Amino acid sequence: MNKREIVVLTDVALITAVVQRGLADTIVRAAQEAGAQGANTHYARGRGVRERLGILGLAIEAEKEVINIVVSTDQLDQVFEKMYLAGQMDTPGMGFMWVTPLEKAATFIPPEIVERLNQNKSWHGL
Repeated sequence: MNKREIVVLTDVALITAVVQRGLADTIVRAAQEAGAQGANTHYARGRGVRERLGILGLAIEAEKEVINIVVSTDQLDQVFEKMYLAGQMDTPGMGFMWVTPLEKAATFIPPEIVERLNQNKSWHGL
């Protein structure tokens, strides 16, 4: 019988961004260029106390895209910054993003990568 093991990742975080519809592809591309391996996106509908933003009365679209990206804590700051800039989050009404530390995560990791990681751990432990 094949022995099955769970490879648990512990130094990871979840970046979540809620952005204007149509921007997710641009933001995900920027995240991948910064080192992120992949992303999940889905549509959502935003609601809030105010339907308009600021004194200019700019309308904010209710349709949103939500991006979830799991990254290593080593990559976190760089990926977060690239997503922020690509999504123009410094512009009112463009979106909101946050980071959630993850206690542990698991997915398939090729055996050769697990072996390489284990070798690096034992070498650094000397």
